[in-house]
Amino acid sequence: MEQTHWYKDRVFYQIWPRSFCDGNGDGVGDLLGVYEKLDYIHDLGCDGIWFSPLYPSPGVDCGYDISNYLDIDSLYGGMEAFRKVLDGAHERGMKVIMDLVVNHTSDEHEWFQKSRRRIEPYTDYYIWRPQRLGGKLPNNWDSVFEGKAWQWDEVRKEYYLHLFAIRQPDLNMDNPLVRQEVKRIMRFWLELGVDGFREDVITFISKRDGLPNDYFMPTVRGIKHYNHGPRVHQYLEEFKRDALSRYDCFTIGEAPLVAPAKALDYINEKDGQLNTMIQFQCMNADCFLVDYAVLPFSARRLKRAFDQWQEKLQGKAWNMLYLENHDHPRVISRYGSEKYRAESGKMLAAAYLFQQGTPFIYQGQEIGMVNWRPKHASEYEDVQTRWHYENWFADVLSDETRLKWCHRASRDSARTPMQWSAEKNAGFTTADKPWFSINENYREVNVAAQEKGPDSVLQFYRKAIAIRKRLRVVRDGTYVDHQKLSGSLFVYSRTLGSERLLVVCSFVERPVRFRAPRGFDLAHGELLLKNYGSELSGNGFTTKPYECRVYHFT
Repeated sequence: MEQTHWYKDRVFYQIWPRSFCDGNGDGVGDLLGVYEKLDYIHDLGCDGIWFSPLYPSPGVDCGYDISNYLDIDSLYGGMEAFRKVLDGAHERGMKVIMDLVVNHTSDEHEWFQKSRRRIEPYTDYYIWRPQRLGGKLPNNWDSVFEGKAWQWDEVRKEYYLHLFAIRQPDLNMDNPLVRQEVKRIMRFWLELGVDGFREDVITFISKRDGLPNDYFMPTVRGIKHYNHGPRVHQYLEEFKRDALSRYDCFTIGEAPLVAPAKALDYINEKDGQLNTMIQFQCMNADCFLVDYAVLPFSARRLKRAFDQWQEKLQGKAWNMLYLENHDHPRVISRYGSEKYRAESGKMLAAAYLFQQGTPFIYQGQEIGMVNWRPKHASEYEDVQTRWHYENWFADVLSDETRLKWCHRASRDSARTPMQWSAEKNAGFTTADKPWFSINENYREVNVAAQEKGPDSVLQFYRKAIAIRKRLRVVRDGTYVDHQKLSGSLFVYSRTLGSERLLVVCSFVERPVRFRAPRGFDLAHGELLLKNYGSELSGNGFTTKPYECRVYHFT
């Protein structure tokens, strides 16, 4: 089927279903709640939805441990509710993509339960290894979430590989039967009417032959032996040829530790296996590789990531733009300022929404939600957070220090319930108690209040999305960063013929003198978007805390 590249004109909204909206009053977000909020998403300007996993799951990793790929969890309303949401989205002209998690399953999946009992044909659906002499593990690899990457199974009397949680065994993608299962899953949802997939850690699916030890990485050992593994492109090409290419669908590959040059092997528009890629470099401006390796925020580091992806993919591949999702703490708490929450939230929106690519907005980002700070580590639900609190430097750091670390780095800050109103439980649920804690600032930060405020973060997002959809220069214009060396200002332009856009963003509280780049006369530009007043002094101005402006020139 012809691929129409419809995704280039879309703005997607990511829903983490457990915390979005509870429609049946049991304290857990569900698809009835999503259906009730479809008009809200549409009115924001989003014409696409990405659902984090909705499949049946024991919930060890909040749905990313899947026990049945061909159904919808009854917790969310089951398949009937999903069809209602899918039809409702399509009636509004919105596309829907699903999370495809095929590097691993839940240990409760039927495949794993039969594999551990050596029931054919499932015996080699997973990666099993015997115990080495002396009781040693098969190799020295680490998991991303919980200690070592191997777990002993008493039924099979062997170890299985788990690159993530202990109860998330890795599939053996080298087994052609497993790849047939993946293609069957894809076809099932595409036939149902789903418009594509976000493919979870898809660059991890091929492991190096022999599973050798890793003596290079100080942490997450083994990653060089499975990230961009030896047959990953062969398998992705097979999925594309036998399933995806038969539908006009959109595919996004999640790819930790990937640079633009490597990404082009996957997403170049000539013969790539995927349409675009979730890269993590834009999330490393205040950490080293992972959120828990905390560093001071660096605007230069963030801009360098933006520049590399914009410049190196220009004319060759398509970017996926984001600053928040379910896997990272809230961006205002990281790259902005909670003191200047609204101002920095708007600035961060302008910093990424006018770049080239398909933007994704994570639930709550559009109202400026910030990090949650529980008083006790026991309040966290996330398996990764709990493990880090209990194990990372536990012998040398105090409980208080490690809790502050979690406040800064935990994924759970992005998973507190959506703040719809100042009513009880933030309007998320009518139940006495929601499934998870609600951020204490919900009385001030909520959708209902921002619907009424013409200068709210929500209204800013609506305006920004409307502008990028209206102006062709945002979709197709070339990109230039005009102040690459500045540690305070991010100034970039987009140019398409005689049409130009100039975006000015300050990443600091202190005043900074800005002068327009050569060739730009601000007096002759239309100021489309701002988060303060619009005073000019000559061809420039002195910024206020976290100020942003977007100028249009024709």
